[in-house]
Amino acid sequence: MQGAGNDFMVIDAIHQNVALTPAQIKSLAHRQFGVGFDQLLLVEPSTIADFKYRIFNADGSEVSQCGNGARCFVRFVVDQHLTNKTEISVETASGIITPKLEANGLVTVNMGAPKFAPNEIPFIADNIATSYTLNVGEQNLTIAAVSMGNPHAVQIVDDVETAPVVALGSQIEVHPRFPERVNAGFMQVIDPHHIKLRVFERGSGETLACGTGACAAVVTGIQLGRLQSPVNVTARGGELHIAWLGVNSPVMMTGPAVTVFTGSLTL
Repeated sequence: MQGAGNDFMVIDAIHQNVALTPAQIKSLAHRQFGVGFDQLLLVEPSTIADFKYRIFNADGSEVSQCGNGARCFVRFVVDQHLTNKTEISVETASGIITPKLEANGLVTVNMGAPKFAPNEIPFIADNIATSYTLNVGEQNLTIAAVSMGNPHAVQIVDDVETAPVVALGSQIEVHPRFPERVNAGFMQVIDPHHIKLRVFERGSGETLACGTGACAAVVTGIQLGRLQSPVNVTARGGELHIAWLGVNSPVMMTGPAVTVFTGSLTL
C-alpha cells in the first residue's frame, strides 16, 4: 500500500501467526531482493481498541507511530472485511488513534496532541523551547523538537529541492541529543497555508512522504508564527492536509491510502 508515496507492506496478523525477525524484515524491505517498503505494518487483535497496530522500519526496528501508515491501516481493514466500520479505534505503542475512511476515499486520522517537553520526545535539553540550536558537524542548526508519537527535528529551509536532506538528515537522525534517534524534517514555507516538505525518516532514510513528519512540520510552523491552520503539505509523493487548533489540541491529518497489490509470501 502507499499513502502519498510512503509505501508499506501490510500483513493480517489476526488470522495467522506472524513472527518476523529484524533480519527477515530488513530482507523483505529490500527493493531489489524483497518486496520493498518504507515500513511493515502488522494488523493485530486488541483488548482495548478495534485493532492493534505495530510498525517496523525497513531496518527491522520497531517504532510507535506512522501517520501515512495509519491511513493505509484503516483502508486495509475495511477492504479486507475485517470490520464494517469506517471509523475505527486503533491501539498503537504511543496510544489510541482513530482513523476514519471518508466518503471521498481519503482518510482522516486524529493523531493526538503534539508533545513538546524534552523528556517526552525524547530530546536532551535543559528547558522546553520553540526552537533549539543543534550542533551537527561544523554547523549550528536551528531546529524545533516535537513528538507526534515519534520524535521529529524540524528545520525551515529556503528550498527543499536543494536542501541536503540525505547528507544532513542522516547525521541528525543519530544525533546524541535524540536518545531514540529522530526523524529529520526539512520544511519550505510557501505561504501561511502551504508548505513543501521532505523528511529523512529514522530507520528508513528519505521517504516520499511522512505523515507524522507533516504533522510535526505544521505544528512547528504554527508555533513559530509562520503558518495558520489548515495547511496543505506538498511532499514528493503527494498532498496531505493538516489542521491544528493549538496546544493540547489533536492534530488532524487527511490524505490518500491506496492498495498497490496483494500477494503471499513463503519464508
